[in-house]
Formats: sequence, structure tokens, C-alpha cells
Amino acid sequence: MPRSFVEVAIRADPQLVEHLIGIMSQLGFEGFWEDEVALKCYMSSERWTDTMQGELESIARTMARSSSSSLPKISVSVIEDRNWNEAWEKTIRPIHVTDRIVIRPTWHSYTPTGGEVVLVIDPKMSFGTGYHETTRLVLRLMEKHLQANSHVLDVGTGTGVLAIAAIKLGASSAVGVDVDEWSYANALENVALNNVQESVKIVAGDLSSVPTERFNMIAANIQRNVVEPLLGDMYRQLMPGGIIILSGLLISDREQMRTALHAAGLEIVEEMVENEWIAFASQANQ
Repeated sequence: MPRSFVEVAIRADPQLVEHLIGIMSQLGFEGFWEDEVALKCYMSSERWTDTMQGELESIARTMARSSSSSLPKISVSVIEDRNWNEAWEKTIRPIHVTDRIVIRPTWHSYTPTGGEVVLVIDPKMSFGTGYHETTRLVLRLMEKHLQANSHVLDVGTGTGVLAIAAIKLGASSAVGVDVDEWSYANALENVALNNVQESVKIVAGDLSSVPTERFNMIAANIQRNVVEPLLGDMYRQLMPGGIIILSGLLISDREQMRTALHAAGLEIVEEMVENEWIAFASQANQ
């Protein structure tokens, strides 16, 4: 049976849109894109509840009052997965995440130059096209802190983009894990597209499903309320001196995440910000 998604289209003043993306992400929306008319936010139909629209309208009213903006207009519809892919194909183009890293979708060609690393991603409904700030932030920190021949774990792998990038940046092996069945299938497809099947293992399940090995680097692009309880387990799977890179975090999460990272035995070595999003690179105090 085809999977369906709820599309929430929000027509709002431009100054509200960035804040809305952050709020919608925290509420569990998995994908976003913006056209000339509206910000469109997506989540699986199974996760949508009847009370959510009322909650969103209440949030919109509060935001409009505090900013003197006009009241956002919200509409909700259900779409099938094939319509989502058509929308991606209209909007997603190859993107330079850094001077070296390029992400391209399967439906666009790109000729690399000067040692560029090209990641070929068919995103489907998974998160990780490079068009969201948090994906770019993690990749930038990974490029700076990844050591050659590292073993890397990507928690909440989505499209598999971070695990794939780790190999192309010089890691010897990577494991991607995700609880979402579609993300698991999508990550397997993208691993094959990038010809890294020998180096990347994709695991269906949560962190406890990961093989009992230790990693030089662990990356997680997941919202704070999900990743914070996992820090202790992630720390235990980190080699001495290893690095944990986190994003999926709003700037408003900064102080709480700094406290949580220190409590888990991690020293923050770098913070990076883009728009309203923040990422951390932290090192194990071992």
C-alpha cells in the first residue's frame, strides 16, 4: 500500500518563515520546501493527529502577535509518495555544501572539478539532500574533523548521506542506523548509487541495533529531544579522543545542549551556526 504524507502549506510573511521551519521541525515534520506561494512541511500520515492543526494555528497566532506580522494561513492536505518525488525533482539541484563537497540528486548530472567529492542522493522522503542547514553543518564539521581511516557511525541516517560522505572523505568504514523503514530502504539505495557497499553498513533499528564496536566519529542530525537521551550510549560507543558531531538543533537549544554534552563527558571543540540552526563537534574526555 503506498505511503501517504500530510502536507501543511503555510502562507506567512517572510520574516516568520525561518522561525516556522524550526518550530515545525521540533514538532516532527520531516521535510520542507518553499515555493513562491508557501512554506510546505511534510510528515507521515501515521504521525499526524487531529489536534495538530489547532496547535499550529495557535502557534501562528502567537507568532503574528509578537512580530506584528499578518496572520499566517495554514492549509492541510494528504499526498501520495509519488507526488512528493515529483516535487523534489522540480526544486532540488546540485548544491555545493563546501568548496569540496557537492550533493547532486539522481536526476541531475554534475561534472566534478579539482578534487570535489560528489554525493549522489535520491532523497525520496528521507531527510538529507543538502538543502537543509543542518545537513550542511554536519558535513562541514565532518570535513574538518574526520581523520583518515576512521570508523564512523551515523545515527538517524535518513538518506545515508553522512555515512556515504564519511567514506568519500577518507573513512575506512561507516554504519548508518535508522528506525524508519523507508529511510533504511532509501539509505541502501543511495549507498549502492555511490558504490560504497563494501564500506557502508545500513542497520534498521535504534542505537541498540548497532554492532558492538567503537567509533572514531559519531554523527547525528536529529532534533534535541531525540538526541539528548542518546548521548550516554553514544559516548560509550566512542573511541578515546573520538568526535561526536550533532545538529538538527536550533540556536535556542544551545545552552541546554552544551550542558548535556558536558554532563556526558564531552568537551565542545567547535560550534557552527547557519541561520537559526546550530551544530556541535565535541570530543570524548577519555
